[in-house]
Amino acid sequence: MPKFVELWVYLSATPLFGLTATLVVYVLAHAAYTRLQQAPWANPVLWTVVVIASVLLITRVPYPTYFSGAQFIHFLLGPAVVALGWPLWLRRDALKQRYASILIAGLAGGATCAGTSVLMGWALDLPHDVLMSLAAKSVTAPVAMGIAEKIGGIPALAAVFAVLTGMVGALSGKYLFDACGIATSPRGWQVRGFALGTASHGLGAARAMQVHPEAGAYAGLALGLQVVLASLLIPLVL
Repeated sequence: MPKFVELWVYLSATPLFGLTATLVVYVLAHAAYTRLQQAPWANPVLWTVVVIASVLLITRVPYPTYFSGAQFIHFLLGPAVVALGWPLWLRRDALKQRYASILIAGLAGGATCAGTSVLMGWALDLPHDVLMSLAAKSVTAPVAMGIAEKIGGIPALAAVFAVLTGMVGALSGKYLFDACGIATSPRGWQVRGFALGTASHGLGAARAMQVHPEAGAYAGLALGLQVVLASLLIPLVL
């Protein structure tokens, strides 16, 4: 046991700890997710976050120490988002025919996401900086942080709201779509994917990509559209 403790102290202080822990936990969580037939509640991102956070709390490893290794995975977030453009390129002819409908749907969805969160926060008498942090909750976290900083919010809090929103959408989307009677036809997958990407940004798009390629393509489209619309319109309106 003393040797194990010494080994743990050494490993937890090295940058490889964060990288190795994240990869191992995610691979195990994804294997369980596949075995459970991709049940929404078994989302591997959710359980990876839960397990890693629990380990850091129990072992009292500082977050900066963990992130010094996990930042290598964090760096890949940008290329991963850019890669979502490939499915859109394959469907470029269909998108050209529907650009007006897609733009209107994106505006309506983005306005609903931002407007309802701010109005609910205002009704609950939340502080002004928290309200401003809520406004961009349905935009991917790095962009949400930039928007929050520009409109008087708290960037770190905006990132938390964005991650929570994405997780809720990824977990509950299937059940909500089924309750609304949105069919799993080609057009139905497009609607489901676009809605997930609009409301739940990257985590919703990742879930849509896992379920159906058509849903994943339209989720990526909605994600990118919301980044552009929110960056331009939320600061202007607020």
